Amino acid sequence: MHFSKLLLAALATPILAHPGEKHDPHVLKREIHARDAFAHMGKRALDSCSTSLGARHLNKKNVQRRAERVNALREKRGISTKSQHSRRTLAELQKWETVEHNKTNVVGYTPYMPEDIIFGANTSCILTPTITDGPYYAWGETIRQNVKEEKYSDGVDLYLEVQYIDINSCRPVEGAFVDIWQANATGVYSGISVSGNYAEDGYNSTYLRGIQRTNHDGLVNFDTIFPGHYSGRAIHTHLLTHLNATLLPNNTLQAGTGSVAQIGQLFWPEDLRSAVEATYPYNTNTQDIVSNDDDMWSIEQASAAYDPFPEYVYLGEKIEDGLFAWIQIGVNATADYTDNDYYSIAAYRGKNGGYANADSKAMGGGGGGGDDGGAGGAPSGSMSASGMPSSTGA
Repeated sequence: MHFSKLLLAALATPILAHPGEKHDPHVLKREIHARDAFAHMGKRALDSCSTSLGARHLNKKNVQRRAERVNALREKRGISTKSQHSRRTLAELQKWETVEHNKTNVVGYTPYMPEDIIFGANTSCILTPTITDGPYYAWGETIRQNVKEEKYSDGVDLYLEVQYIDINSCRPVEGAFVDIWQANATGVYSGISVSGNYAEDGYNSTYLRGIQRTNHDGLVNFDTIFPGHYSGRAIHTHLLTHLNATLLPNNTLQAGTGSVAQIGQLFWPEDLRSAVEATYPYNTNTQDIVSNDDDMWSIEQASAAYDPFPEYVYLGEKIEDGLFAWIQIGVNATADYTDNDYYSIAAYRGKNGGYANADSKAMGGGGGGGDDGGAGGAPSGSMSASGMPSSTGA
């Protein structure tokens, strides 16, 4: 089935997502068309500078850094067996994007494959589609690379590298603050206590959540686990990007500062998910499994121009040895999605702990408010009437 027909079919049916998350399918259809048009302009801008000396130099650094990172992780974990390299070919990717929308074939590489073939893949360096942050986004998370905690974080270790590129210049986006959050192996988000997601320790829990600031190469790295599944959604990892935000002494972001330049979700191939979920504690998860092709947001996130799947390698021969994954994300540094319907704060975390945002759009209200530290009201911003992000300067 052609992508556009599959998308329209999905929009014509009831949308299953997070509990509490509702979106008008007609509005979504309109925004998808606007987003795709904007992405096309962004891709043309990137194409004009992608062969520049600076862009080629950055790619060379990426290859070397990723190879060194994998070798260091293998050494740290005491892995001496051959690693399994897994990625997709461009032809298979294009076929998936335009026709199937349900799987990505994995190609095995030997340890003798040149590093630039394995680690040179820049998966999606175009304007990244912005989609919902879901009803479980919390404001006030702390700066940390390792988001795993002693409790509720068991699973297959995932070392995730995300690189942000400005579509207007092909230069890395330095100084952006990137939020990450996801479900644990049994399909539960921390920091939220509502019907369908009762986290242990409720709004005070913080496992598998954190923020990193991009360095001069536009990079953030998170030590996390492969996300678990839950009813209504395919497996995914949330990312949200703040520009020009102010960092407080307590290592949280100050409310009312900066812009929201990108909201997105990473998805994971079905064969990789199956391999992970055959292991403990994923295999104790009794919630219904939703495939990528049955997930509404994976259809919106993926397109003929954007691949929402990170490239990845096994650190060893078996999945329990862990994974290293990477993806490039193109952003428009002048965009601000703060006032877009997709941006919703479900909870805040301040000096007195976490608490629900009663005005959250995801919970049926209309906006955010808070009291202390990094847990204040939502930053301000604007969207044009067409649904395109307005240029606010960055």
